[in-house]
Amino acid sequence: MDLKTLQQQVRDFVNKNNLDSPTEFRVLDLVSETGEVAKEILKMTNYGNTDLKINDEVKLELGDVLYSLIVVANKLNVNLDEALQFVLQKYEKRLTNGSAGSESDKK
Repeated sequence: MDLKTLQQQVRDFVNKNNLDSPTEFRVLDLVSETGEVAKEILKMTNYGNTDLKINDEVKLELGDVLYSLIVVANKLNVNLDEALQFVLQKYEKRLTNGSAGSESDKK
């Protein structure tokens, strides 16, 4: 399934279930869900003391992040296919130019 289809599916779900809320709330929800992924990974590794073993809970949390991201994109009228292509081009350009450092350093 492509991103355009996913965006429409989430848009329809939100509309059907009257789940619309202000963009600011949706962004906070996205951040919260991302934190839940981090928490689940910490739990799965016993806070870094064991090897990572993926479980169903982290899959659910990642699904929550994806859903929340799509909702935010829809609220902002951002086409995620286009946004992803822009960022891949940005990273490709950096790699071609030999930029070093972490991704967060390259913004």
